[in-house]
Amino acid sequence: MPAEDPAEDIVYTTLVSRDTLEEHLQDPRWVIIDCRFNLADPEAGQAAYRENHLPNARYAHLERDLSGSKTASAGRHPLPEPQVLARTFAAWGIDGATQVVAYDDAGGAMAARLWWLLRWLGHSAVAVLDGGINRWREEGRPLTAEIPRVTRGAEFALRIDHDARVDSDFIARNLAAQQSVVLDARATERFAGQVEPIDPVAGHIPDALNRPFDRNLDARGAFLPPHGLRNSFRETLGNTHPERVIHMCGSGVTACHNLLAMEIAGLAGSRLYAGSWSEWITDPARPRACADPDR
Repeated sequence: MPAEDPAEDIVYTTLVSRDTLEEHLQDPRWVIIDCRFNLADPEAGQAAYRENHLPNARYAHLERDLSGSKTASAGRHPLPEPQVLARTFAAWGIDGATQVVAYDDAGGAMAARLWWLLRWLGHSAVAVLDGGINRWREEGRPLTAEIPRVTRGAEFALRIDHDARVDSDFIARNLAAQQSVVLDARATERFAGQVEPIDPVAGHIPDALNRPFDRNLDARGAFLPPHGLRNSFRETLGNTHPERVIHMCGSGVTACHNLLAMEIAGLAGSRLYAGSWSEWITDPARPRACADPDR
């Protein structure tokens, strides 16, 4: 969705349509990032990118580019160090005048991570391609195997939004004070602890609510309209103010999808628990809830 900047150029801050992006494929002020990634096969996304991608798209690897170094107390996809991430963005040609568009083949599940990271570092002109490469391909729009060369240098101005995220200590304090609502984007079966294909411990944070991120999408993988998203979130959150909502998932990736969907719905101001469940369970003293007590 567009917003107007002071220069009266259109800036896209949540979603961009396929028609609009096709009009800007050769626009030097636009940077397109392919975020395809498969948790079960970490190199599959880059292999797919090398086979074909949108013209002029760079590739962002979830674990090498959009995540930091793992530690014993961190989740599976910890946030990168801001200075390192800023250098990555600059290397892709992103500066203060750049419109960034991220896409993937998973309904925006991976692209939303880049959307959130850019906003975290102070760059608001970033949007997710609605429908991703799947709808783009179905409609016969241009694809290429040519790897673009970044010919212009960029200076990425680092302006960290410290209010965009919370840590595990904040979540722990919230369990006692109940001043925030934790919204978990994982599939219902994982949230309940009935299955756990990735993390060593099943379950969820006590009192968290569950809203799988795929509820944000229609049957063809595009986002629901703003009013539909707003109604859907209200069904889960009631009249909870967006600033009281904390998003999480397994590792802080698909949680960004719910955060993006709330922005689209006009419910701005919610925050991310980036460590999410995979970080929470690194400390056995932290409380856990599970529908299956044997897990």
